[in-house]
Amino acid sequence: MSLSASSFAPYTPPPDDPGYPSQQQPSMSSSRFARSWFPTQPPTREVTSYQSGGIPSWETAIAGGSGADEEVGTQIHNQWETRYNMRVDFLAAWAYVLGPVSAFCMLILETHNDYVRFHAYQSALLSTPLILLRILASLLQLPSILQTFLTLVLISSVGFMSFRAHNDASRNGLSRFYVPFIGPLAERWLDDE
Repeated sequence: MSLSASSFAPYTPPPDDPGYPSQQQPSMSSSRFARSWFPTQPPTREVTSYQSGGIPSWETAIAGGSGADEEVGTQIHNQWETRYNMRVDFLAAWAYVLGPVSAFCMLILETHNDYVRFHAYQSALLSTPLILLRILASLLQLPSILQTFLTLVLISSVGFMSFRAHNDASRNGLSRFYVPFIGPLAERWLDDE
């Protein structure tokens, strides 16, 4: 029985087996185990991945060992990553929906994403004075037209900012819309964290 590349006999070794004598490549006769698709020299850089053929060690392990603690502290967080794996655009918009209540909830619950925290600060700084002004107008029994105007200003500003936060996250690559005087203050508070 002759061994050839087109032999489909059972128990015939595959053609890439190093023990299989290759008749099609007589130039490779000097090295019976030479495989052209494997590099002959070791790579110039150290292979640390197990899947790339490297040998795992304690320093290169991701989930344990002495080097793992240092790697965790130096990892850079993704700007789209949130603590609870929720969408950034919805969380930033939600920071405005219920005024200071949702803003403070976002500040307490979301600790990983600076975009969401910026909009939570800006929402708290925008909606809290507007709500206090509306309550003061109601307590002082100002004319109802003025109270209605303050209510419309509150709802429209919160609605517009919620729309902008969602739109800027989903379409504009997390660009921030700064409310005059309030936006830079929210940015400063975020940088001080």
